[in-house]
Amino acid sequence: MQRRKFRPNGITFIGVLNACAHSGAVEQALKLFNSMENVYNIEPEVEHYGCLVDCELVNSMPIEPNPAVYGSLLGACRIHGNAELGERIGRLLLELEPNNSGRYALLSNIYAKAERWDDVAEVRKLMKERGVKTNPGSSMIELGGCVHEFKMGEGCHPKMKEIYSTLKVMIERLEMEGYVPNTSQVLFNIEEEEKETALQYHSEKLAIAFGFISTKPGETIRVVKNLRVCDDCHSAIKLISRVYGREIALRDRVRYHHFRDGTCSCKDFW
Repeated sequence: MQRRKFRPNGITFIGVLNACAHSGAVEQALKLFNSMENVYNIEPEVEHYGCLVDCELVNSMPIEPNPAVYGSLLGACRIHGNAELGERIGRLLLELEPNNSGRYALLSNIYAKAERWDDVAEVRKLMKERGVKTNPGSSMIELGGCVHEFKMGEGCHPKMKEIYSTLKVMIERLEMEGYVPNTSQVLFNIEEEEKETALQYHSEKLAIAFGFISTKPGETIRVVKNLRVCDDCHSAIKLISRVYGREIALRDRVRYHHFRDGTCSCKDFW
């Protein structure tokens, strides 16, 4: 845009700052943010602050941060494993948005990753007291003009036995390639073996296994999930794309993921 002498506006900066945030280019994002007023005379709005994950910058905002800003920070705490800051922001968000189930889930994930099981239980108890319900994770795949939906724990699909068998073989192959289940994604204080089993049957893995048995080798598998893909599934799908030589396109609640040759287009920031 600069080479063509197009002048950016506030909407332009939202797109660019979001791109920097998703790719982990925090320093570049801060430089661009500072150029808004200094170079382009554009006053930052709350949406621009929400694109950034630097806590000191949020604390210095001349306008009152809204839940979207704190939500961005909470997501950053999950990515970087900052449980202490995540707890402060999460508790604040639960008061600002007491009916937003996504905030409870994100805080629970942060606690689980830190193995703070009593705090996980407390969040679940608070949800029950407030009548907050989470949407069950589901993944959909379209094949032959028919949409197939998968949910963890549901075995009603006519090919479920074959799907489970295929998935078992896939997981065993991944483990031979170095895959280790990320059990911190399981929000229950149960035995490690039980956690690994629970992870194995996440809806996106079931959908991908069905895609494998229903398509030709080399065909791209496309899946849509209603929630954010968990860290474990993300790592597993990257490895699947390399081991089996398949491109996998996954659209979750946060963004598009294009898995190819063991990498993802999101660069592990989502």
